Amino acid sequence: MQTKTDIRQAIKRLKAACLTPERARLSGDIVQHIIQLDKWQTANMLLLYHALPDEVDTSELIAQAVQAGKRVLLPVVVGDDLELREYKAAGNLTEGAFHIMEPTGTAFTDYAAIDLAIVPGVAFTAAGQRLGRGRGYYDRLLCRLPHVYKIGICWPFQLLDALPAEPHDIVMDAIIC
Repeated sequence: MQTKTDIRQAIKRLKAACLTPERARLSGDIVQHIIQLDKWQTANMLLLYHALPDEVDTSELIAQAVQAGKRVLLPVVVGDDLELREYKAAGNLTEGAFHIMEPTGTAFTDYAAIDLAIVPGVAFTAAGQRLGRGRGYYDRLLCRLPHVYKIGICWPFQLLDALPAEPHDIVMDAIIC
C-alpha cells in the first residue's frame, strides 16, 4: 500500500490536472446531492467548511443552508486545533491560517447541538476512511463530535480503494463524490 505522503502527492497531481470548469461542475453536483439528503433536510445546525481552491467548493452549500434558515458553523484554526464559530454572513469572514476565510466571533462549544458535519479530505474510501492534509486538525475536532453524522465530500478521483489507517483516524458515515 502507498504511504500517506505518496497518496497526497498523487492526489495533488490529479487535482492540478482537473481544470477549474470541471471542478466547478463536480462541486455543483455534490452540493445538489447533499441538499437533497434527508440528513440535510432535517438538520438545523451544520458544520461546514470554507473551501480552499483545491477542495470541493462549499460556498453554494453555505448559501443554501443560510437561505434555508439553518445555523452554519465553520472551523477556525487556532494553534494546533480547530475552533468552531458561527457563520453569520460573508461580512463576518476574515482571512485566517492557510489563507482560509474564517468567521469572526466567539467560539461555539455546544457540540451536542450539531446535527450534520460536511468534511473535506485529500482522499476517502467508500467505507468512510479519510486521509487529511496530515496535521490532524479534523481528527482532533471530529473526536469531540461522536454523535454527529459525518459526510466526507470529494471529487471522484479522490475516492480510493484503500488508505493507510491509524487508530485515531475518524471514519465518515457517508462519502459523496
